[in-house]
Amino acid sequence: MAKKQVVVIGLGRFGSGVARSLYNLGHDVLAMDVNDDRVQSMMGQVTYPVSGNATNETVLKELGVPDYDAAVVAVGSDIPGSVMACVLLKTMEIPYIVARATNELHGITLERIGVDKVIHPESEMGARLAHNLFNPNLQEYLEMAPNFGLSRMKVPSQFVDKSLKELGFSSPRDKYGLAVLAIRRGKDVTLNPDIDDMLRSGDMLILAGRDELLERLPS
Repeated sequence: MAKKQVVVIGLGRFGSGVARSLYNLGHDVLAMDVNDDRVQSMMGQVTYPVSGNATNETVLKELGVPDYDAAVVAVGSDIPGSVMACVLLKTMEIPYIVARATNELHGITLERIGVDKVIHPESEMGARLAHNLFNPNLQEYLEMAPNFGLSRMKVPSQFVDKSLKELGFSSPRDKYGLAVLAIRRGKDVTLNPDIDDMLRSGDMLILAGRDELLERLPS
């Protein structure tokens, strides 16, 4: 996967988790917060930890944010600040904006101003977002150990009507270096599928492997 430039605004527990995970996956991460202590705590864990107000258009432009590929607005309690930051990012035409919603009304507001994905932290954790931010086929991620996890993946179009063997999933040492634990087709689940099993449109794969290998899967 090509390296992306991502700005993460708000470095509470959720935002710092997203920022660290994206950085560990090899992306350039600009991490912003108005709290100097939070910014200092991210030194060495992101590409650019910066103290700054994301509701200030001049600050965002000086940091080069308009050229970034994506933005994650992880501001928690400051709902007006969250909305204003998202409005500015939309104005700057950031290609993909994800924002944390504190409550249902906040979430509806974010959707109406055009945020691409609204996150409710009680149901989606920061690390999961980092793993599927740039690959819509990776729908869930569960960390099993540092840099190793399980992922649920929607079969991409280029995998349809091909066997696991053809695709390079014969063993964890094969093309992708991942283990296919199961195939879900509708309500049916096949555990430890055979390497000759064919994949169909709409199938879901349950995969296990190192994070960097999961990230190489086609989107």
